[in-house]
Formats: sequence, C-alpha cells, structure tokens
Amino acid sequence: MPSLFVSHGAPFTLDDPQWLGDLFDWARSMPKPRAIVVVSAHWERAPAAISGAAAGTPLFYDFSGFHPRYKTLPYATPDATDLARRLTGLLGRTPVHEFADRGLDHGAFIPLMAMYPAADVPVVQLSMPSLDPSALLELGARLRPLREEGVLVLGSGFMTHSFAVFRRPELAADTTAFDEWAVGALARGDADALADYRDKAPGAAVSHPTADHFVPLLLAVGAADDPGSAVSAIDRMVMGNSTRSVQLT
Repeated sequence: MPSLFVSHGAPFTLDDPQWLGDLFDWARSMPKPRAIVVVSAHWERAPAAISGAAAGTPLFYDFSGFHPRYKTLPYATPDATDLARRLTGLLGRTPVHEFADRGLDHGAFIPLMAMYPAADVPVVQLSMPSLDPSALLELGARLRPLREEGVLVLGSGFMTHSFAVFRRPELAADTTAFDEWAVGALARGDADALADYRDKAPGAAVSHPTADHFVPLLLAVGAADDPGSAVSAIDRMVMGNSTRSVQLT
C-alpha cells in the first residue's frame, strides 16, 4: 500500500460532488486496504494514543458551527483490534493508551466517508505525539512496515490552512506560493526542507499559522520508501487554499 496525505475538508465537503468523486476515484485506483491507520490534524496527544478499536465505535464530532445533521452522520467501521495490537507493538516499549470511547474525528472520518463509503475497512486513529515535523517523520517511519502488510497509512491535514485568506483574497498569492514550494520539495524528496517549512517556505506564516494541518504530510513522507515519489491525486485551490492531496510509495 502507499502512504497518503489528504486535505480532509470541512463537514460541508460531504455535499460537494466533485470532492466526493475525486476521493472515491482515488481510493478505487489503489488496492483495497486490509486496514487503515490515520493521523489527523485534530488530535495531538503525547505519548501516542489510539482511538477505540471496537466495531462501531461512535464518531467524535469535534466541530461546531455547521448544520446539526453533520453530527448525525454514521460511519461504523469493523473491529480493528488486530490493527490496534499491531500498532502498539510497532510504537515501542512506551504503553499506548486506547481511548475506547473516542471514535474517529472529522479529520479522519470525513475523507474516509468519501473514499470508503461502505465503512467496511477497519480503522484506527493514532494521535500526533507532537507538532514537531521531525517527530511526525519518525512516527511515519515506525509505521512503514504496515504498508507491506496491506495497511494504508494516511496523514490527514490541509496543504494550506489559512482563514485569513477568506477575509483578504489577495493572500491567495501566499498560499499559492507555499503550495508550489511544497510540490517542489516533495519532487526532490527533500524531507529536511519540508520539516523546516517555517523558515524555508514562502507564505508559511499565512498558509499555516499553526502547524497542526501541515505536519501530517510529514507522517506520509516518513512512511514512504521513496520520499521523492509523491504524486498529486488532487490539485485544486478552493476558497484561496490548496486542497492538494498526495500519494507516496
């Protein structure tokens, strides 16, 4: 299986036929995974922890300000106990706590609803132990063996995540410049530059005022055998932000 970085979108993207179609078609272009490990921008906890692995663990609706119906959407995935056990082994001697009542958050379930709408693949969400890009690279490297076992490793964030551009459309020049820089760094397989994006990337302060939506990309890079193998599966600017999503091998 490849490793993926997905720009996950807000709840209302579930009503966007183009977005749904892009993600669904992307999923169908790959072998169906035996299971999925997802790291979302919306769960930082140290040491690394995992979501509930029992079948049908209720979703974690970690958002507000959207139509209430989005908090009624189901996504009941199968039992993922075997994957949780395997993850615990890969993450070393530090005990990995399972939050049995914490289901997938929106950074995980929204793209997965589009990619695997039948909810027939076991999923475990893994927390980010830190927002340090190097920590996410290391975490991705630890997960790399799962890919050989048919497990999809997925980092979920957003290639640019600027709310300021909504109020000041001229700032799209910054998000565009950042996106173009990231494409170049990925093409070179330059993980060091990606990790040092704050100092290296143009428009970084506008594109990522906080690190949470960018560093899941480093997880996908760390999990890849070839950091320079990134292919853009989705490449669109929406409301001034880049929804670029990439696949690595």
